[in-house]
Amino acid sequence: MSGYAGVVVIARDAQEVMAPLTRPDDGREWHQCVTRVEVGMSDAWTVEFIRRDWDGLLAHLEALPWPRPETVQVLIGGEDDDCFGLWMMYGGRLIEVPLPHTLRHQGGSAVTGRLTRTDGSPAGC
Repeated sequence: MSGYAGVVVIARDAQEVMAPLTRPDDGREWHQCVTRVEVGMSDAWTVEFIRRDWDGLLAHLEALPWPRPETVQVLIGGEDDDCFGLWMMYGGRLIEVPLPHTLRHQGGSAVTGRLTRTDGSPAGC
């Protein structure tokens, strides 16, 4: 059963929007806190989940009042994935962006399914 997942959120000018997620909040469906990391012109936040307890994360991120939604990128990599998947904001929704040479397998124990490489490259892209 897949249990670990790493998530990276990248967005410009989003410090104020993401600040509440850096603190515990029993009202959230998921309870981990994000950690801010400065990356060039954008800011990034990371969080690791150790169980499948982050079902509401993508919906929560979609609902935030992003100052620049066109810059929002969410990278999600589970322990059974070959590489990170990419979600971007389109029309107010976080939509997975198809990556070349990958295939998303829905279902299983992972929240987003399992992402595999189809080009024969070794895992860990």
